[in-house]
Amino acid sequence: MSSSVFPDAAPADAAPVFSLEFFPPRDTPAQERLVRTAKQLQGLHPHFASVTFGAGGSTRDGTMLAVSMLQKLGYETAPHLSCIGSTPESLREILHTYRQAGIRRLVALRGDMPSGMGDMGELRYARDLVDFIRKETGDWFHIEVAAYPEMHPQAQGPEADLDRFVEKMRAGANSAITQYFFNADAYFDFVDRATAKGVLAPIVPGIMPITNYTQLARFSDMCGAEIPRWIRLRLASYGDDRASIRAFGHDVVVELCQTLLDGGAPGLHFYTMNQADATQAVWEELER
Repeated sequence: MSSSVFPDAAPADAAPVFSLEFFPPRDTPAQERLVRTAKQLQGLHPHFASVTFGAGGSTRDGTMLAVSMLQKLGYETAPHLSCIGSTPESLREILHTYRQAGIRRLVALRGDMPSGMGDMGELRYARDLVDFIRKETGDWFHIEVAAYPEMHPQAQGPEADLDRFVEKMRAGANSAITQYFFNADAYFDFVDRATAKGVLAPIVPGIMPITNYTQLARFSDMCGAEIPRWIRLRLASYGDDRASIRAFGHDVVVELCQTLLDGGAPGLHFYTMNQADATQAVWEELER
């Protein structure tokens, strides 16, 4: 496989790209909280902020509203866009809206089907969406795609999962953001295997701050992210002691991030859960 079909690798001396992820607020108090969070994290000078897109486009309007709010605050934004359950016409309309708004970056995902919907639509995979975006808009958008160092939970196996990732890059993605993980070796192994297949584009680790063990365990079980046993046991041992959970989680995530950066990761993408303090604390310690 020729590496020439893929975007070029970032320069070796390029500064790490620091980015954030938010989700669309559902009501006015949540909107106000997002604005407070975004303003607080803006002082860290993130390169961009992505905004999630609900299953089957269920948060389409909320995503667009959140993107507009973040733009007004001065953020470069990267809306998520998923294809499953969406029509080419609706996707074309969204792309036009974002282009008119001056947005230059997207996160292209397969997405999940909303409960009760049976029609997956014409575009069934993220590679189809990347190809569609390129055909509709050329090189207007910088396209991010997802990567799964510990394997997508629905993949048939590690090699099949890697092949699907390579297909997304071949379709025209510029870079990738990974699912969060707590095992740096899984990330480095994935990057090595992707590189061997010709992928030179940046693969940025996704980072989940640890602030709530119950919530983290639930999310991890749903998305297939492994919480190493020693971390689970330590977190569980703190019970309802939130301060100890946060302190231990902070140390775990800081060490993970430093290991990734020291090992050559091109940046860090923080899943903020629309909260500022944990992400800010980690990033500020890394900058010391």
